[in-house]
Amino acid sequence: MFCPFCGVSLQTVVSYCGSCGRNIQFLRGLQYEGAETSTVADELIQRYFTEGHSYEIIMDLLKTKHKVSLSLSTLKRRLRNANLTRRTNYSPLATVQAVIAEEQRGVGQLLGYRAMWQTLKQKHSIVARRDDVMCLMKSLDPAGTANRSSRRFVRRAYCSAGPNDTWHVDGYDKLKPFGIAISACIDGYSRKIMWLKCAKSNNDPLVIALNYINCVTEFRVCPKRLRTDCGTENGIMAALHCVLRSEHTDEFSGSKSHMYGTSTSNQRIESWWSFFRKQRSQFWMDLFADLREKHLFNGCQEHISLLRYCFLGVLQKELDTYRQHWNTHTIRPVHQSRCPSGKPEAMYHVPHRFHERNCGFPTSSQTVHHLYSLLPARTTHDELQPIFDELRRQRGLAAPLQWESAVENYVLLKDMAGL
Repeated sequence: MFCPFCGVSLQTVVSYCGSCGRNIQFLRGLQYEGAETSTVADELIQRYFTEGHSYEIIMDLLKTKHKVSLSLSTLKRRLRNANLTRRTNYSPLATVQAVIAEEQRGVGQLLGYRAMWQTLKQKHSIVARRDDVMCLMKSLDPAGTANRSSRRFVRRAYCSAGPNDTWHVDGYDKLKPFGIAISACIDGYSRKIMWLKCAKSNNDPLVIALNYINCVTEFRVCPKRLRTDCGTENGIMAALHCVLRSEHTDEFSGSKSHMYGTSTSNQRIESWWSFFRKQRSQFWMDLFADLREKHLFNGCQEHISLLRYCFLGVLQKELDTYRQHWNTHTIRPVHQSRCPSGKPEAMYHVPHRFHERNCGFPTSSQTVHHLYSLLPARTTHDELQPIFDELRRQRGLAAPLQWESAVENYVLLKDMAGL
């Protein structure tokens, strides 16, 4: 078969003619007509040649894999007849540039110039100088070239349209061995902590649903989207959110407003937990571990109930303080985020100062109250709490306000209860 534009002989039809650089894909349906002009050996020679093998390797591959024996002179003659060369008959630069631009519209945008040069040779039978490919790629995609030259892995940047565009919800289990579970929600744009609560459990769907309803009632707005992991504790909250969003007509209304995903993909809240551990929770983990090392806590249900009874209020007070401090501290700009820098409280309430808008939807107090009334009643006290209350009254112990007094109450009540 011959190229209809320049007349060069073609052993097989590829995307572009290696001689004139014209697009000849329309000939692929005809490549097996007149098969007498090509042989299986010629197709194998072209394949191995375009893969970049040397003459000696090509002859060995033909002989070993396909039982075809050729001399070096015969191989070179067949390559000349097929107009296959390595350093002559270079394809026009305009054709090379067009093919590179086509490749960069897809996954080829990740390739360096060496890989692109190999792709041009193997996939499109383009003969080009590697330096020419490098210069063309630098002019077509300077940003990508700079990223590859820095030899750094470029992560996908987090992007949010504004406050209340997405709320990220997750639970924190590092204190669960001591009977205390934490649940939190963060606004993806402003990084404002919407709620930060500790309780007996964060696996109870009703606990998470109440946190959500209380937050929506406080701010009188529900987010455009809600993102959680696939835990069963998020089911009631997801249903409540979808009901609230069913009143709207945007593209994420109704069931599309809630998004399940893996914990590693819920990056806003997952990354915030690292700050929380370094700045707050590590202290409590060490404190409770010290009680265990001193044989004051052994992990039994009675010890867990007593520790929760003494520390839950103090810890919640500490969480409220930390939430306030976080929401009013200054977040520095980072390259991995397209969200602005500043104080979360300001970015949440006055987004126009940061050239964005509030993406949330006002909620009807009647609808929220109706949904709240549909939730089943929940018992928040431990079975042992009345016993601990009676012991505290007998000893005249006040409710602890600091962690020191909480430790003292825990030790005294443990001895009084004979635990």
